[in-house]
Amino acid sequence: QVQLLESGGGLVQAGDSLKLSCTTSRSIFSINAMGWYRQAPGKQRELVATITRGGLTNYADSVKGRFTIARDNAKNTVYLQMNSLKSEDTATYYCNANGLRTVAWGQPLDYWGQGTQVTVSS
Repeated sequence: QVQLLESGGGLVQAGDSLKLSCTTSRSIFSINAMGWYRQAPGKQRELVATITRGGLTNYADSVKGRFTIARDNAKNTVYLQMNSLKSEDTATYYCNANGLRTVAWGQPLDYWGQGTQVTVSS
C-alpha cells in the first residue's frame, strides 16, 4: 500500500511564506500529474495547483503569482511554495497523485494525502 506523506503546514502571519512537501511512502514506478488541493471549513475542496510529469503547471486564479508548484520526479515528490499568504489561504491542504503506478504493469490509480493544516492569521 502506498501513502502520500505531506509536511510543512503550520501557523503563520499574513504575508509570511510556507513550503509544503508531499512524497510517496515507498518507491513506485511513476505518477502522471501531482497537485495540491485545499478545503476550508464549510467549503468544498478546491484545486490549488497541479503539475504534470513533464512540468506543465496549472494554478487557481486566487494563488497565481503567489504560489509555485514544483516536482522532483526522481523522488516522487511535489512541493508547494506559498508566498504572501493571506487569511483566506487558511485551509487543510491535500496532496494528490493522479495516475500512480506502483509497477510498470499496474493500474494507474489516484491517491490522496491525509492533509496538512495551514493557518494564516491576519
